[in-house]
Amino acid sequence: MSKFATSGHGKRIYIQEVATRDGFQNEATFVDTSDKVDLIDSLSDCGFAKIEATSFTSPRAIPALRDAEAVMHQIRRRPGVVYTVLVPNVRGAERAMSCGVDEVNLVMSTSETHNRANLRMSREQSFAQLTDVIAAVQGSGHKTAINVSLSTVFGCPMEGEIDEADVLRWMARFMELGVDGFTLCDTTGMAYPSQVQELSDHARKLFPEVQLTLHFHNTRGMALANALAAIEAGIDRFDSSMGGLGGCPYAPGASGNVCTEDLVHMLQLMGYDTGVDLSALLQASGRLPGLIGHEVPSQILKAGRRMDLHARPAYLDEAQGATQMAGS
Repeated sequence: MSKFATSGHGKRIYIQEVATRDGFQNEATFVDTSDKVDLIDSLSDCGFAKIEATSFTSPRAIPALRDAEAVMHQIRRRPGVVYTVLVPNVRGAERAMSCGVDEVNLVMSTSETHNRANLRMSREQSFAQLTDVIAAVQGSGHKTAINVSLSTVFGCPMEGEIDEADVLRWMARFMELGVDGFTLCDTTGMAYPSQVQELSDHARKLFPEVQLTLHFHNTRGMALANALAAIEAGIDRFDSSMGGLGGCPYAPGASGNVCTEDLVHMLQLMGYDTGVDLSALLQASGRLPGLIGHEVPSQILKAGRRMDLHARPAYLDEAQGATQMAGS
């Protein structure tokens, strides 16, 4: 028997939904504000630990999320759910805090080339800018948590392998600034299970006091395997995107983030407690094609849950009846 087969035993795994930010920002179709609000409200009732609702970036840079303030003012906040948003700079952080967000999510890449291509800055320039953001949030008087998402930690599509020691050094530098959590991101789906397990184990041991999240893409079909490897290393928080929405411009044609319903379905079968109502999640995810104008990669939406059984073919009953008649 696989060592994973009975490994859940009710252990709590925290699922953090990112589709309404990480997914929608990549869509050509603008999702109306009212539809975003209704969708986030539905997700709030699904049992997620955290929802990344939107991004306070320039509307010119990401027009799909130009309604960030309106969304955050109109959603219904469910107690116990953390509502987080991406912010790129001090102005974005100020806009976010004016909406009473629970957490701001800051992003930079551990790859110099990817950071320059994606953010148009060197890593040192990004670190300096995010240092200002952290200071602004900490000095604002708001009780706003700060999470840092480090991109390409498992590999860069332009540089190749990323030195694990370099990833841990960047984490240490942000730790000195007093951040509350890190997300280690497999930005273009280059991670593989043994690599994930090793980095996760080292990061947990070096920084036991912070909240640690893993963020996988399914670009090469390894997202679920990587999630299991991270759990084996003690990770209990995962970003995921309903429908599998999302992607990266530096992995052309690639699928998006690990699909929430696929991840939850697997973990629940294995005995883990995700806190997520899978039926309610599937209802929410089923709305996506109508909102964005195309089908989504979700396997569970396509095939159904493992025990969503089908009716017996009618010809079997007919054949059985004929056999009984012949024997009478």
